[in-house]
Amino acid sequence: MPKKMTFRFDTPLCCDEQVLLSELSSGEEEAFDKIYDHYVHSIYSFVIKFVKSPELAEDLTQEIFIRIWENRSQLGKVKSFRAYLFVTARNHALNFLRKASNNNVVLTEIINSYVSPQGANEMISKEYEQWLHNVLESMSPQMRTVFKLCREQNKSYDEVADLLQITKNTVKKHMVRSMRVIKGRLDMDLGIPICLFLFITLHSH
Repeated sequence: MPKKMTFRFDTPLCCDEQVLLSELSSGEEEAFDKIYDHYVHSIYSFVIKFVKSPELAEDLTQEIFIRIWENRSQLGKVKSFRAYLFVTARNHALNFLRKASNNNVVLTEIINSYVSPQGANEMISKEYEQWLHNVLESMSPQMRTVFKLCREQNKSYDEVADLLQITKNTVKKHMVRSMRVIKGRLDMDLGIPICLFLFITLHSH
């Protein structure tokens, strides 16, 4: 089964990959460990392009390899394991983004990774920055202030509550509502769900 992730460049396979796949399909964990060590860095680097969050990317990478282990009986017939693995990773990441569009906690994490001021100029086009500015301007003053304090200044909910003299629960409600506004405007203004918008955004840079 997948072990704790180690971040290093791909290691060379010690033997023929088809032999390892045959052994893995028979349930040999040592074969799985060798394949995991060989591909884990590449898969993590691939997945993080979709979600931008190191924590989410690590979790998704683990889930992808868990899926490989669970479907190991089919691997003996796979002609190109690398292609199979990356297709699995892509599908898993996109399915995650589709589900995330209905989960405000996860949606907040992903959008925060995209709109965080650190490296924002590298990750987000000027058009998107202007679009986001317009969306924020459409929010109520307090909702906009809460969003900017949490997402642009990286303040905790407790810090924002103290600063604005409101309850932590009110801060949470404003953040949930702001995520709903952003999601709704993505659908309305851009005509695409948020998962596809993020996918397009990442491939445009």
